[in-house]
Amino acid sequence: MHVASPSGVAAAAAPVTPSVSEETSAEEGSPAKPGAAPTAAPPVSPAGLAACAAYILRGNDTGELITAAPRLYPHLWSWDAAFVAIGLATVSVPRAVTELRTLLAAQWRTGMLPHIVFRSTSDYYPGPDVWDCAVAEAAPAVARTSGICQPPVHAIAVRKVLDAGRRRGGADRALAEQFTAETFDRWLAWYRWIGRARDPQQRGLVEIYHGWESGMDNSPRWDAGYANVVPALDLLPPERCDLRFVRDATQRPSDAEYRKYLWLVHQMKLVRFDEKAMRDRVDFRMADVFMSAVAAVGSEVLAEVGDELGRAEAAAELRSLASRFRRGVLSTVSPVTGLARDRDLRTGAWVEEPTIGGFAPLLCGGDDAVVRRQLRLLAGPQWCGHPRLRYALPPSTSPDSTRFAPRTYWRGPQWPVMNWLVCWALRRHGAHELAGQIREEALRQLSDLEFAEYYEPFTGEPLGSRYQSWTAAIVLDWLLEPYPS
Repeated sequence: MHVASPSGVAAAAAPVTPSVSEETSAEEGSPAKPGAAPTAAPPVSPAGLAACAAYILRGNDTGELITAAPRLYPHLWSWDAAFVAIGLATVSVPRAVTELRTLLAAQWRTGMLPHIVFRSTSDYYPGPDVWDCAVAEAAPAVARTSGICQPPVHAIAVRKVLDAGRRRGGADRALAEQFTAETFDRWLAWYRWIGRARDPQQRGLVEIYHGWESGMDNSPRWDAGYANVVPALDLLPPERCDLRFVRDATQRPSDAEYRKYLWLVHQMKLVRFDEKAMRDRVDFRMADVFMSAVAAVGSEVLAEVGDELGRAEAAAELRSLASRFRRGVLSTVSPVTGLARDRDLRTGAWVEEPTIGGFAPLLCGGDDAVVRRQLRLLAGPQWCGHPRLRYALPPSTSPDSTRFAPRTYWRGPQWPVMNWLVCWALRRHGAHELAGQIREEALRQLSDLEFAEYYEPFTGEPLGSRYQSWTAAIVLDWLLEPYPS
């Protein structure tokens, strides 16, 4: 059994949830009438929901890693693995440790954690042969990976695993504490790399060279950056594998977008994934304010872990890094909208699109007045309080935006994993009431037992991949970790 489960969780789930390996997986399906509200799910108890979530993770488990989703995403994604470990820690500390060790085994010699670790041959595109990271001097010899990164949420996962081990005591505590001590320098190298390679001018803003690095691939945040990308080659394959599993193409990035995505990979490969050369030569170069906030809070959390390990010098370094990124995030806040802004580093232009990335200060803090304003915005009519929302949860793009698309990936749908991250940040700021409201609304949304990648905000329809691992993981954390009432 890959996932040890309390009170027979995995066994209880089996009759409730269909096997994630079935060829007729809902991941392939499209609704009978796109845009219509789904049929209301029968009530499900918290114990039943947790059981189903554990069952999803068990079904996606290869033993060494948990795939991001059973068919659409058959490998390990970096920030997915962090959220998966957070959920696993509630039911099996050893399995959570294994997940993070698998990611660390693919760490580049520079300290970078790659955004994909490929586990085996599959028809996922672009796969390891397209990335061809062997051309990079710093690539790992023992793992096949992509050549870019994702948001550094990993310190939060390390903290969660450590706390879970200590709550359980005994062998779990010993394992969690040993793992944290043994791997601390690897995590430290990751955050140092972010500060050195992706903020070379120490502005406190993380640079990215592909929208995939943000985790929010086709968000309106990146429209200006992608306008700079003019592919000299058409690298799009004859058939897009993702559209075999998500038949409604409106839920995914367009062919034109994918051509640009693949061209950027090609440009990076031409310079052997060298950071300075990518900065100078890759068409897409953006300052990502949300990733900067994640770097700030991740550095702060890892500094707290360092304190407990007696690593005072490293903790001080991490706090300095956190302070730098926090200042950078706050420097981007629009006095008009109150939202943080990304910046196109090729043109110098600010990006004013109202997306969930604008709540970066809510994640990292640093200015009480800014945070209070963002709390009001989040609860207000442009976001969680929008009158058309089926569930009072933040959409990825404000419904008031002209670029809002309620079914299209990061251009409108609600993402359960972002609900979790917002909820976590609210609790860290002491905003327990709003955090509790978001948690309860999110669990109501997820009681459909689809564990979807994202949801249509007006109808509540599950979209994208079904049986998504990080969606199941955050359910387990919400239901099985002690939360204040």
